[in-house]
Amino acid sequence: MHWQERIVIDPNILVGKPVIKGTRLAVEFIIDLLAQGWTDTEILRNYPGLTQEDIRACLNYATDTLRAEKVYPMVAW
Repeated sequence: MHWQERIVIDPNILVGKPVIKGTRLAVEFIIDLLAQGWTDTEILRNYPGLTQEDIRACLNYATDTLRAEKVYPMVAW
């Protein structure tokens, strides 16, 4: 599954934050719920318009974004 099928970035929705297609739920929000310890089941129960595939798309988006990130160490003098 490709996250691009379920995640959209539109400057007219949440000022361009990546969101789950057809919602105003930001990827960041879903990742934060998971980080707080929410289970997939709890998320799906509280946000009935979402699917398991939407949650996986959020995780795949985060993975791809972090994988593409470039980090340059700074040397303190």
